[in-house]
Amino acid sequence: MKIAIHGRNFNESARPFIENMFNELSRRNVEVQLSKPFRAFLDQIGIPHYSELVYDKPAELFQADEVISMGGDGTLLETVSHIGKRQIPVIGINVGRLGFLATVSPERISDLINSLENDQYRIDERTLVTLESNTDVFDGLNFGLNDFTITKTDTSSMITVHTYLNDEFLNSYWADGLIVSTPTGSTGYSLSCGGPVLVPHSQNFIITPISPHNLNVRPLVVEDTAVIKLEVKSRSNNFLISLDARSLIVDENTQLTIRKADFTARLIKMFDDSFLNTLRSKLSWGLDMRN
Repeated sequence: MKIAIHGRNFNESARPFIENMFNELSRRNVEVQLSKPFRAFLDQIGIPHYSELVYDKPAELFQADEVISMGGDGTLLETVSHIGKRQIPVIGINVGRLGFLATVSPERISDLINSLENDQYRIDERTLVTLESNTDVFDGLNFGLNDFTITKTDTSSMITVHTYLNDEFLNSYWADGLIVSTPTGSTGYSLSCGGPVLVPHSQNFIITPISPHNLNVRPLVVEDTAVIKLEVKSRSNNFLISLDARSLIVDENTQLTIRKADFTARLIKMFDDSFLNTLRSKLSWGLDMRN
């Protein structure tokens, strides 16, 4: 078995679980490749990892059977960007905070490795959003699991986002920005801006304005076969675009088209992992939060 691992910094309380993970992998003679930042962090805090294989960019990721993400949801989104069209199954161990995507607790690492070794898991195919542009953006990593976002770069004036759905004019959003979210991303930035929660396999995108000037403008759910074209006007003549955790500033001449990617993210799920259970737990549904 070959496993790649990407991670971020974690609290000292997670140390025994991480050490146990590498002990388990070593005992089972698993071939391990680490991302360069995660390898550097492990060396810095003195956790033995026995692996000499390191990758520094997505092209150097070896053909793993599975990829493990050590961190929160943001780390898993980074890991998905490393995998891309290769569609290697990925699972997140939650040593971060919220954990809508990284749902395996550190206490269950041994159970997880045993499940991976014995193929005792299911694959959850998740839709990705992809960006097409007239300029080279994101160094070819033009896809995201959660969302694509446009936001203003200054602190005072709004931007205007002229939006077209399948080449038909939809609306001009006067707002701080606009989010195009996948069902997976519906529990992320879109949710905090008033967007609806979608179950993961809904075949939809959500178009969610960020602080719109017109209060009658609301999030819109569209089919994921739709092609969404965006033209942005700004007093500063530029704006910020983001795909999951990756962002950069572009100018008004940048043409943007959003559509469903022709490949998916393949998330590993334990048999007792349920989206509805996660939803109730993370959003505290069913609990009296009035006091």
